[in-house]
Amino acid sequence: MEDILKVSNEAVASQRIANSLRRSIIDGTLPPGTRIMQEEIAAQFGASRLPVREAFRILESEGLVLLRANSGAWVSKIELSECIEIYKIREKLEPLALQESVVGLGDTEIDKIESLCQAIEGTADIDVFLRLDREFHLLTYRGCKMRSLMTMVERFWNTTQHYRRAYASLLGLEKRWIIDCEHRLLVDAIRRRDVDEGGRILHGHIRRTRLALEQHENLFRS
Repeated sequence: MEDILKVSNEAVASQRIANSLRRSIIDGTLPPGTRIMQEEIAAQFGASRLPVREAFRILESEGLVLLRANSGAWVSKIELSECIEIYKIREKLEPLALQESVVGLGDTEIDKIESLCQAIEGTADIDVFLRLDREFHLLTYRGCKMRSLMTMVERFWNTTQHYRRAYASLLGLEKRWIIDCEHRLLVDAIRRRDVDEGGRILHGHIRRTRLALEQHENLFRS
């Protein structure tokens, strides 16, 4: 019984540590290339090394952390060529996820998607924008029942999060209207259950970011 409780407690601790580190990576507190010291994390959470190692493995499976032999865990970092490759894949995968999702979205969820769209338009804070934008898009995919597809979609969102932040900073408020318009068009297509139109809008939305990132190789330098 004690062994079962120990395993259960370690699992809870691993998830708690993973959740905290995930937030820090996604919000930019831990930028790409940062080394995460196992001993420091264990001390911070009052945990043994075992749940910390398991938390690292959880984050590695999500594309947020890279585990290296003899040097531990590092926040994932990608080159420009890798980022462009991921965006090209996203241009194909996410319209499929949206098309699979729309039929499964209820009116309440669509209302929430529209509310998020309005909230995005109303913020000038980049961190708030990124959080709402992530919530907005992932909610549009919530009706998708293809678990393997959604695992890939979320992993790609994780690995490119930092670079979306850099892109949003470059874009500036004066050009955010482009994103806002595309979001509004996407909400309209979803509400009309027009999966083909929604897919076309989303493809262009993702492609626009890729083309902009291609012009800023400096964002991927150490």
